Amino acid sequence: MGELEEMVASMARSYKVLMLVENGPVPLDSRVWPEATTLRDQGFQVSIISPKGSPDCESSYSCIDGIHIYRYRVPTIGNTYIAYLVEYSVAHFMTFLLSLKVWLQHGFDVIHAANPPDLFFTIGLFYRPFGKKFVFDQHDLSPELLQVKFKRGATPLHRLLLFLEWCSYRTAHLVITTNLSLKQFALERGHCPPDKVIAVRNGSRLNYMRLVAPEPGLKRGRPYLLAYEGVMDVQDGVEYTLLALHELVHKRGRQDVSLVLMGNGSNLAAIKRLVHELQLDEYVTFTGWVSREDVARYLAAADVGLVPDPQNGLNEHCTLVKTMDYMAMGKPIVAFDLAETRYSAQDAALYATPNLVEDFASKIETLLDDEALRLRMGELGRKRIDETLSWEETKKQLLFAYEALLP
Repeated sequence: MGELEEMVASMARSYKVLMLVENGPVPLDSRVWPEATTLRDQGFQVSIISPKGSPDCESSYSCIDGIHIYRYRVPTIGNTYIAYLVEYSVAHFMTFLLSLKVWLQHGFDVIHAANPPDLFFTIGLFYRPFGKKFVFDQHDLSPELLQVKFKRGATPLHRLLLFLEWCSYRTAHLVITTNLSLKQFALERGHCPPDKVIAVRNGSRLNYMRLVAPEPGLKRGRPYLLAYEGVMDVQDGVEYTLLALHELVHKRGRQDVSLVLMGNGSNLAAIKRLVHELQLDEYVTFTGWVSREDVARYLAAADVGLVPDPQNGLNEHCTLVKTMDYMAMGKPIVAFDLAETRYSAQDAALYATPNLVEDFASKIETLLDDEALRLRMGELGRKRIDETLSWEETKKQLLFAYEALLP
């Protein structure tokens, strides 16, 4: 254990952390769970409140590896303003009720809240008179996310989200962001003092993304396999993987490639319809949410990892976990040329002109036709993970953040 870890562990023995997340179930959330286990390993007692989700995350309470997890069910009634208003209202109310339960049964000194939504600052304010500290862990820009989902400009709801984001910045004792782009928003749009904001990058967990022997059967009888891993919401651009595959199969005559889509999301039904409309049913496999072991199996068999997130005013500022996972598994990447994606992948990816399907397909074809290039880019990606972007490296900033929060 290094000097920083020893210092934080010594400090942590008397502290308890309550983590709040609405955007996905725990322990499946690839950002929250590594943070939680890191804090636990340093001696903090950790509790989490999250929504229910996959079959593994349906119980109202579970204790996994010493971490207490309390879950609630949120309604899923569509992709409209009203649907999100209902979902976030229910989530906020249930999170507050469960926070009272955690307070009574386990106690906590710190509320560590992940966004979206940017509503949990109100819970932080409720507990502030009791000496509880509030950490705002910003994963996404909620105002920009709204604009992408609903293709709207500066509406009253957009202005409200800007206000809620500002409240989250201003009421937090500490702001954590996933990269330097989001940190700049906290400094400029949120007017946070620099010593209040710390960037903790997403990183690949090497103990989860273990190299395994490829299983040719996962390619569905074709020489090449493309892979996508992650959430499938409107902003994620999964439809670009299908449009590129349609370009390759039906316009360029390549019947030698399959695509596996691992994950779920609010746009999944639309994506499945598009597969049928593009006559790609025999080329595409949907797995839903799968275990990390199965993610590793599919990525080991894959030839190229896809990052189809388009340029939309939001994704330019996002650090994508799937990018790091592909690199950890030694896979070359095709992505649209966005600033944070390029920072993460560097020479491990070929970059297509943003939102241009034909160029995305051409970059895929370049990799499929050049095995030596695939191997070289995969090696560069794995090296970057080992040296810079593994969670074992990026978590050090989380420990610095908590040292600043609890001196």
